[in-house]
Amino acid sequence: MRKGLMRPGHVQIRVLDAEAALKHYRDLVGLIETDRDEQGRIYLKAWTEVDKFSLVLNPSDEPGMDFMGFKVVDEATLVQLEQDLLAWGCPVEHIPAGELRGCGRRIRFVAPSGHTFELYAEKEYTGKWGVTEVNPEAWPMDLKGMRAVRFDHCLMYGDELAATYDLFVNVLGFYLAEQVLDENGDRIAQFLSISTKAHDVAFIMHPEKGKFHHASFFLETWEDVLRAADLISMTDTSIDIGPTRHGLTHGKTIYFFDPSGNRNEVFCGGDYNYPDHKPVTWAAADLGKAIFYHDRQLNERFLTVLT
Repeated sequence: MRKGLMRPGHVQIRVLDAEAALKHYRDLVGLIETDRDEQGRIYLKAWTEVDKFSLVLNPSDEPGMDFMGFKVVDEATLVQLEQDLLAWGCPVEHIPAGELRGCGRRIRFVAPSGHTFELYAEKEYTGKWGVTEVNPEAWPMDLKGMRAVRFDHCLMYGDELAATYDLFVNVLGFYLAEQVLDENGDRIAQFLSISTKAHDVAFIMHPEKGKFHHASFFLETWEDVLRAADLISMTDTSIDIGPTRHGLTHGKTIYFFDPSGNRNEVFCGGDYNYPDHKPVTWAAADLGKAIFYHDRQLNERFLTVLT
């Protein structure tokens, strides 16, 4: 049952060199810088997103993800979800409005997998970048790089998948869109949605808590993914794998790394879901084909390079 979450709203990523990271996410991925703060954080958004930011770059001495945030429909929903989290046994931390520039108050919690998430109801509304809300043109003419359309999802690696599933499904209102089961029928990967997308957040079983696999940005077409691959080579950006197709979700994809070693994905296509769809199931024995449909074998970096 839906609990009032709308969409992934932002992710804060730790970067070793803020200016190098900005060049990567602005000039290569194609996001737009919208602000900076006194902590040195840089705020960016994709051009179709109507809120002020979806990516925050946080200068740090180690890479990884600080937190991922989801926007809820209103303040009353935020209050209720805080009560639901506490009743489930999940402590929450209150982050005041303005701690992220342009964002209202947030409630923060740590999932059993070890990852930090937050919920919020308000963020400064800036509208889409470069197009008006009345008689808009098809797209802005000054977009850079891959021209990312939106921040789409994150993939996390961690343990306690069953408890994390319970929290996200029964407390926050996600539903299971796709899964990977081992030979004993235990879930070792879960792709969760609060929308009609293939997933809004995903978790893969890993013995160490709180590891970050990638942040993903949506492109419109397969030709855009191929163009992204050209740009990756033109800029000598470190590539993981692709362009290729997933078996899971059937999206067309390419993976690469930012200068700090955080993995990015850009993709197009993919399955759509509704909450009454039965989850798609893959066997762990077929994980190679599930992740990389064409090669049908796993790229070792995909499993082991985490931040």
